[in-house]
Amino acid sequence: MGSLGARAAELGGVGRTLVVGVVNVTPDSFSDGGRWDRPDAALRHARELRAHGADVLDVGGESTRPGSQRVPPAVEIDRVLPVVAELAAEGAVVSVDTVHAETAEACLRAGAAVVNDVSGGLADPEILAVAARHGAVYVLGHWRGDPATMNERAVYDDVVTDVCAELAARVDVALAAGVDPGTLVLDPGLGFAKDAAHNWQLLAHLDRLQALGHPVLVGASRKRFLGTLLADDDGTPAPPAARDAATAAVSALAAAAGAWGVRVHEVPGNRDAVRVGEALAAARGAS
Repeated sequence: MGSLGARAAELGGVGRTLVVGVVNVTPDSFSDGGRWDRPDAALRHARELRAHGADVLDVGGESTRPGSQRVPPAVEIDRVLPVVAELAAEGAVVSVDTVHAETAEACLRAGAAVVNDVSGGLADPEILAVAARHGAVYVLGHWRGDPATMNERAVYDDVVTDVCAELAARVDVALAAGVDPGTLVLDPGLGFAKDAAHNWQLLAHLDRLQALGHPVLVGASRKRFLGTLLADDDGTPAPPAARDAATAAVSALAAAAGAWGVRVHEVPGNRDAVRVGEALAAARGAS
């Protein structure tokens, strides 16, 4: 196994829920409004997340919020590659948040260890072969269409059963493309073609997702369903930056349920929340 494959394997052997810090190198992120859309600003932010205890830095150059416009791989690479390369050179464990095989290839060559593909290989099937060739951790997200169309596809007979079945089908495709089953992580895709009730159902049944045989990443941070939960008396949703405490609560619950990782925008509170969840899980196991 090469150095990248060995590093990827280490992520599965940490023995605790990983904190994955979000680094948006985009002008239109829903969570931060493009505050770190230049490489120098993104690097400063990423270093801060790492200093606060992020285990993995997830660098993305294309917003996937509902209604966002797709970004060509060349533009995405220009945004993320300098950040990925510098962070990897500094010894950080780097993930690239992309649905494009071309971007994944460039970033893995530059030292990324993880490909976080919210489309699960549906947007660009070649990304599976790229992840397989490099031995990268491949986070396979549940997806029913791009940001322009996903909301209209939030229709399920039973969201947990349906998402599990659709993820299992994508796992089969990934394995057939050569992805090592030991490097696969599943993401139920909270907010992607799902309304608030769907998200809560999936969070309530992480055990069924884990029963598919692969670790699970939870990405609830600052998402719209938390804003709805925390709405004012007049129904105005809480803004993204006011959702961090609720995000940390989800992180604690996910850690207690044995999640592989939580993907978050704010690290210190979520790091503490993960410790709380793990302590609760340990106490249950000891009783």
